[in-house]
Parts: sequence; structure tokens; C-alpha cells
Amino acid sequence: MIFSLIGQLKAFVFGSPNTPEVYRTLKIADVPVTTAECRSCADPCDEDHDDFPSGLDIDMDSDMLGSVYPYHRQVLISTGKRDWEIEVTEAKGTLAAFLETANSSLSTPKKPNSTNDPLPSGLLFSHTEAKFLSILNGSHRPFSYDESEETVIVLPDFMVVSGVSRTLAGAEVLWKAALDPALDRAGVITRTDNLLNTWVLPYSCLILLCSHKRRDKRCSVTAPILEKTFHQYLEREGWEVHTNLYDLTSEPSLESQASSTTEKEQLVETQLKSLHAEHRALILMSSHFGGHQFAGNCVIYTPRGAGVWYGRVTPHNVESIVKHTIIDGQVIPTILRGGVDLPCRGKKTLYDW
Repeated sequence: MIFSLIGQLKAFVFGSPNTPEVYRTLKIADVPVTTAECRSCADPCDEDHDDFPSGLDIDMDSDMLGSVYPYHRQVLISTGKRDWEIEVTEAKGTLAAFLETANSSLSTPKKPNSTNDPLPSGLLFSHTEAKFLSILNGSHRPFSYDESEETVIVLPDFMVVSGVSRTLAGAEVLWKAALDPALDRAGVITRTDNLLNTWVLPYSCLILLCSHKRRDKRCSVTAPILEKTFHQYLEREGWEVHTNLYDLTSEPSLESQASSTTEKEQLVETQLKSLHAEHRALILMSSHFGGHQFAGNCVIYTPRGAGVWYGRVTPHNVESIVKHTIIDGQVIPTILRGGVDLPCRGKKTLYDW
């Protein structure tokens, strides 16, 4: 069955996408999906939405389906910035660069794929079947007053790690404690470093917007406009909206509440399951995560660990994304690039366990 579905999805990647067919195929694959339009207003707009300036040269012709490189984990490193060096993992002295080095030396060499075509697996993939570590910089600020320490968000785990030293040794400690593919989302419970503290990311959803100007101007133009529009529509729905991760150090860390791996796993799951009802969203800017030609680029993570990648997002799409994906937990096929852990067998939404 799964090979048949991938074949159908591959046909959509290389052919002309047919939205009803994509919807049916995603439905068969147990992805919570909606038939709702991606645009909530008329075209041309009759609701006074902000719009992108002309001349951005967005790719409206190529097919986006499958344009996500499968990853096991994605990390977002605190910088307090909205733009970075062109290649963040090559910027000397940064945690991103140290983590790239640590991952290369500590991870198990990846077996070559049997095919050179990553697109079908880039449409729907499970993080447990991928090995790649995606390293990003984020706009959130670190918790620590020590300028040599960073706060890292680990996805799709929906976890926060603080006290990460901006050194190669610090990157190795982080990798062994939370990023090793052999670990589940709770990470390591017994450590000798006594430096890192972890928490569940305390939001109902995380919205990532690529704003990496030095990598591609289009993302830096679209991201702040989308941020403003997401903020408006989420507040209109009664949600609390943050644009920086608030300091969690005044709250008990997971390490202080659990004495065994089993206890920590149970605590993590209990907290994650309660988050959707909080109606609180975090919007962060991110360095380049691929597909800048499809700006605006947006990734939405839910506490269950699903990550929905949307492309060609405009302010006219935001209301529909808020209502159908962020609130109702369903995927909109017409702007979908791909996603991690989207299938939810027997479930109705991306928030269901």
C-alpha cells in the first residue's frame, strides 16, 4: 500500500498537481487534511490584507510537493537575530558551526540511498527513518546572562535545552544528551555534565518563518509581513502570541522532576498532551531551511511532533492556515511542500495522540 501511495505522490511531484487527487492520496495515507481553500479572501483581495511588494520573483510554476529534505531532528539555536551569515554552519565560533562538526564526528555514517530521487520521501517522512540533522539559527534569545551559552529548541521533539556552551565540547554534550538518533524525545536522564536543563516547549504550536536575507532577499521581505499577519489572525481567534521564547528558568526543569527515563518520558508526554488547549503560539524567524524560491516559507510544528511545511504563503493564506492547520490541525494541500510525521492513523487532527 505505502509504495503505491508514494508512487502516486511521485506522479504529482513530477506532473501537474491535481488538488483533489492530492487530497485523496493524503487522506489514504492517514494525513489529517482539509478541502478548504488556502486563500480566505477574494482575488483580487477585498479584505485590505497587506501584500508583498512587486518584483520578488517567486517561483509559481515549479511543483513544491516533496521539496523538503528528510531530517531526523531540526535544531533552532538562539541568536536574537533575524539575519545571519550565508551558511550558518560555516560561521566560525558559532554553536551552529560547532554542532556541525560534532554531528559529523559523532553520528553514524549514513548508508547511501538506493535512489537519487529524494522527492517522494520529502513529501511524507518519519523522523525515525531519517538521519540528517538540520541546524538552524533562530530569532529567540538565550535564557542565560552568560553570553557564551545558548538556548536550543529541538524539533520535532518540541523540547527546549538551555545552558549549551558555545564551544565544540558544548555541542558534543548537546548531541549526546538530546540529538543522538538513538535517543527518543525525552533524551538522556542521567548525565555527568550537570550543565544542561530541558523543558517541554510550552506552546500549542511553533511557527517558523525563514527571514534569512543574506541567503535570499525574498525570505527577508516576506517573513515580517507574514509574522504581522499571523499575529493579527491568531489574536483575533483569542490566542496568545509570542515572538520570543519566554525564559523558562524560573520553572522546574524536567531533570528536577524526574529521576528515571520512564518518569521523564511520562512527564514529557503529559505536558505535551495538555498544550493544544493553551491556545498559545510562538512565532520565530529562522535561517534558511530550503526552498527560498517558494517564499514565503513557513513551517508549523505541533506538540505531537508533526511538522507541516508550506510554501508560497502570502498574507491572503494566513487566515486559512490559522483556522485549518493551527486550530483544527489539518493540512492544506494546495500550499503543501511536505512534512515530518504527518500521518496520524485513526486520528482526526495533527494534535491527536
